[in-house]
Amino acid sequence: MADLILALDVKGSAEAVRITNACEGELDAIKIGYPLVLSAGLEIVKELSKAEIPIIADFKVADIPNTNKLICDEVFSAGCFGIITHAFCGHDSLAAIVDSAHDYGGEAYVVCEMSHPGALDFLSGANAEKMAKMAKDAGADGIIAPATRPERTAVLRNIIGNKMKICSPGVGAQGAQPEDVKKYVDAIIVGRAIYESPDPKKAAHDFKIRCL
Repeated sequence: MADLILALDVKGSAEAVRITNACEGELDAIKIGYPLVLSAGLEIVKELSKAEIPIIADFKVADIPNTNKLICDEVFSAGCFGIITHAFCGHDSLAAIVDSAHDYGGEAYVVCEMSHPGALDFLSGANAEKMAKMAKDAGADGIIAPATRPERTAVLRNIIGNKMKICSPGVGAQGAQPEDVKKYVDAIIVGRAIYESPDPKKAAHDFKIRCL
């Protein structure tokens, strides 16, 4: 059984709130990123939080430690539950994210391997495995690993063990299905297949059932 996370990559607060309200009761978390925050402002977190669904800031943070901490301060002060970060900036940059998240009682998730084809250029293989180990050593709460390549997600699961979470994107528009990866992961991330649906609640419900 895996949780269902909505990747809410829409623009504007009105659309974001509409989709969130439509999916009431079907989601375990909402992941917001730059498209929504740049168009609606970080205040959107408070609006979406009215639905009492945890919000994860998918900012894929990648900077020096001090800047990473400042980003975390803003994200968690706004009311987010979690943050997603890259690991390739090094162990000290990653530690700044994890430590800051935990200071706020939040969670930090580390991108190890992404779901799109271009991820194979750098974010795969030995690089991904090294970052998974780095995430584990840093005390991160989980990693991001692709539903589009379940065999790779299985490898990363073996590295981090069962105490850390895996959130897995690529289901829906990118072609993966919940059944491909749910035995390896704790949460499945779905975006366009829900928020572009004529009936987002039904789409979310259908994915939720398939995550069981």
